[in-house]
Amino acid sequence: MSDKEILKADFELGFTYTRSTGPVIGHFLTELQKCKIYGIKGSDGKVIVPPAEYDPVTGETLKEFIEVSDIGKVKTWVWVNQPLEKHPIQAPFAWALIQLEGADTNFLHAVKVKKEKIMKNNMKVKASWALPPKGNITDIKYFEPI
Repeated sequence: MSDKEILKADFELGFTYTRSTGPVIGHFLTELQKCKIYGIKGSDGKVIVPPAEYDPVTGETLKEFIEVSDIGKVKTWVWVNQPLEKHPIQAPFAWALIQLEGADTNFLHAVKVKKEKIMKNNMKVKASWALPPKGNITDIKYFEPI
């Protein structure tokens, strides 16, 4: 069989739909655009940040949004000495689990500090906002010590 006998067709694989963020993550992202952080109250009264759609204890749908502070404490962290291009900070920084004031869970985000020795557990940090905010997680550029 020669190349002239083989049927060929060019095509481009694509998806013709857009994914909705839904009512919980949609609300979280909308509030980030206002430089506000919201969690959601679980059946046990704990505030989950970022908000979850379903209760981790009962599996039921969650609906009660709670505004939390953009200030929190570092619970644990890891140092990134050589950031990758996709990282939010293009200088050495820390990834940290941060418990925001008013939240009962930890929030993973970057912390901008000049040196690793500055990072400490229980260190207070505050969100630094990207302006103008666009309604996505990168509206929080990083956290900084206060």
